[in-house]
Amino acid sequence: MPDYDVLCIGNAIVDIIAQCDEAFLETNGIIKGAMNLIDTRRAELLYSRMGPAIEASGGSAGNTAAGVASFGGRAAFFGKVSNDPLGEIYTHDIQAQGVAFDTKPLQGQPPTARSMIFVTPDGERSMNTYLGACVELGPEDVEADKASGAAVTYFEGYLWDPPRAKEAIRQTARLAHAAGREVSMTLSDSFCVDRYRDEFLDLMRSGTVDIVFANSHEIKSLYQTSSFEDALEAIRKDCKIAAVTRSEKGSVIVRGDETVTINATTIRELVDTTGAGDLYAAGFLYGYTAGRSLKECGGLGSLAAGLVIQQIGPRPRQNLRSAAQLAGLL
Repeated sequence: MPDYDVLCIGNAIVDIIAQCDEAFLETNGIIKGAMNLIDTRRAELLYSRMGPAIEASGGSAGNTAAGVASFGGRAAFFGKVSNDPLGEIYTHDIQAQGVAFDTKPLQGQPPTARSMIFVTPDGERSMNTYLGACVELGPEDVEADKASGAAVTYFEGYLWDPPRAKEAIRQTARLAHAAGREVSMTLSDSFCVDRYRDEFLDLMRSGTVDIVFANSHEIKSLYQTSSFEDALEAIRKDCKIAAVTRSEKGSVIVRGDETVTINATTIRELVDTTGAGDLYAAGFLYGYTAGRSLKECGGLGSLAAGLVIQQIGPRPRQNLRSAAQLAGLL
């Protein structure tokens, strides 16, 4: 039996979330709907121009780990923070969610990562991320017992930006596969896919990655096509399972010749799309590691995504296990 259901590896980031209008994005040269990497100077400038903000521990894979734990799953996380106040906030938050997080903090500079997220009235989020201590995550941070002891390892495509993190992921994947476990990734962002298309395809085709999570924009970017159907046919040949989200159209899961269509969860109000894909992955992986069918896995993912987009912030404020039981999914 595995010690953990899901081990997540990602950038440990504190999100600073504020609402703004479209004009603010234009005035400040922010690409809407994307994750923009920024330096210290730009981080200070944008922070000075933000309106009232909410601070919340985030980072894509960290959100997924918190989601798995909220479903009642056993989750672990690898990610690098610094020994500073934001690092303490991040560590407290993820451990309080029930996630095993034991990565040693960095002593000194650079500081803990932060992402300034601007949410427009349509709920779309535009992220401006200073990676800080995240870039220091390396092979020395891989805990072999967790790498070989988790049923599925899940990592974010964003980790291909800091170079040493790639080594850590490849090392973790080797340990996981040697123990008969599976490895999954999220493509993260269509701009991220543009930067690392060949490497991502190689991860899939080489068998380093078994399960892929993406949205419709990312999968079309991966295969450089404007046709969602063509991209879906391509990805089913390149990995064991692919789960592709389509916003209000729900999601599609493919495994070999099998295709499963999942409806989106009905929501009252779209507040903030931050974390939607992360929580979809959490629900799916919780179901998958519990031996559920692909349709049940997709249903759990859809529920978690639908709940998180009705609140500000990327981590579930309500217990996902209780919500799933109420919806008749568990």
